[in-house]
Amino acid sequence: MELSGTILAGADYEPVEGRVVVEDGEITAIEEVETASTDIICPAFVNAHTHIGDSIAKEAGRGLSLDELVAPPDGLKHRLLADATREELVEAMRRSLSFMESGGTTAFLEFREGGVDGVQALLDAAARLDIEPFVFGREEIDVLEVADGYGASGARDADFSAERNAALHAEKPFGIHAGERDPHDINPALDLDPDFVIHMVYAEEMHLERLEDSETPVVVCPRSNLVTDVGVPPVSDLLERTSVALGTDNVMLNSPSMFREMEFTAKLCDVTAPEVLRMATAAGADIAGLNCGVVEPGREARLFVLDGDSDNLTGARDPVRAVVRRAGVDDVKNVVTPRDSA
Repeated sequence: MELSGTILAGADYEPVEGRVVVEDGEITAIEEVETASTDIICPAFVNAHTHIGDSIAKEAGRGLSLDELVAPPDGLKHRLLADATREELVEAMRRSLSFMESGGTTAFLEFREGGVDGVQALLDAAARLDIEPFVFGREEIDVLEVADGYGASGARDADFSAERNAALHAEKPFGIHAGERDPHDINPALDLDPDFVIHMVYAEEMHLERLEDSETPVVVCPRSNLVTDVGVPPVSDLLERTSVALGTDNVMLNSPSMFREMEFTAKLCDVTAPEVLRMATAAGADIAGLNCGVVEPGREARLFVLDGDSDNLTGARDPVRAVVRRAGVDDVKNVVTPRDSA
């Protein structure tokens, strides 16, 4: 397989005119040659934090606080999940995953409620799609037998020491929400030595120093934080200290579109377009241990192709800024996964 056009190549996403050669699901070469193609070839997105199970309750809960919306066990989303049939949940998740795939996302990190059954329902929803779930199970330690890792709600909700130790024993990653409502649960979360933390809206200097010392990655979800009225994460400060990935959080609150999340982050926070693109691709891939997120030889062929001559993108002078701040699902011509190119 060969893809021609402007390639956002390497770790710096430098625009290169040429073609990408793919063999057996792997990028084998980037060739700088003249081409008539106006396509833009990008690394596929890795959505670093989702709650896809919430697809059953899109736009529910207008006017409710964050705790009223999502806090376990009695938040609105948990009640709606409990009331839905398994078939309804699986179909709703499948539709969201199909939308994500069409928009260039080929992998995602999911915090999945419902224990073992909840993990299996998500895997069933993704079974016939070319999007790879990396599932962090919740609620039961036994979920680690089927999940890729453990996803804790937050140190204010419970003591997750047993779950952290179980994840270590299983040699699987452990992630936890922290600093979403206030700073008080950040140090207890970091005391667990997590593999990554989510949100960090209220990160203070002491927390930034701890993140830097421990090299703990952070996943931010700015649209979700604004919708729930908790504030805006200090993205530029976090980037100075550690790796930062981008997630869309609850489908209940936001469309799982990485294009929307990138545009919002680039325009709201003091970060450059290459930094935002890295947050949406390589940073999430690194957390999940995936060999993608960068267009270079030796990487998995997880790519998407934009129509650079679409009504929306034609005339763009800076391809990286155009991808981050302007592009959308309608501009996607093709999504390539290892299965497509094997």
